[in-house]
Amino acid sequence: MPSQPSRAAYHHGDLRAACLRAARELLAEEGGAGLSLRAVARRAGVSPTAPYRHFADRQSLVSAVAAEGYRELAGYLAAAHPAPETPDDLAAVAGAYVRFALERPGLFRAMFAEPCDPDHDERVAANSVVKAYVEDLVKRAFPHTGADAGDLATAVWALVHGLAFLHIDSKLDASAGVDERVRAAVHALLTVKAGNRP
Repeated sequence: MPSQPSRAAYHHGDLRAACLRAARELLAEEGGAGLSLRAVARRAGVSPTAPYRHFADRQSLVSAVAAEGYRELAGYLAAAHPAPETPDDLAAVAGAYVRFALERPGLFRAMFAEPCDPDHDERVAANSVVKAYVEDLVKRAFPHTGADAGDLATAVWALVHGLAFLHIDSKLDASAGVDERVRAAVHALLTVKAGNRP
């Protein structure tokens, strides 16, 4: 059955936004396998060549979608706690990160698993905001650890990001609450101490 044009089909002067909406709908419905400039054009109700006015190729389109995702993620994390500065606050923000992935799995995969343009200015800038937010949060939550804030932020992000993918890929027991699991994992990482060496 042929795809029906998106409800947000192209209107004069709004081609780029219509293409991005169409791309996000396709990601939500079919994942990355269903995303192409031709499919976006069909969904947006425009000619097959129209998306090329704004996107040189699929990677450029994915990069623009990812930029939107990073901006949304930054807002989602900030909304999880107005002024995070403790390990508990960090765990709450980590839970929000995983919930974002669960609520928008197609977008999350586009942000982190689809090939993109590494030099896409909009995507790089939006991603930098998320990275800076996490690093600043870690600095405030652990001001006296002696650990490098960047290294600790990377460790926390790697843990939470891994939990996000494990959840959206249904590799973890769904009977355990997501927030509780994420909170426990973050606390376990941050409280573990190296054992005495012989």
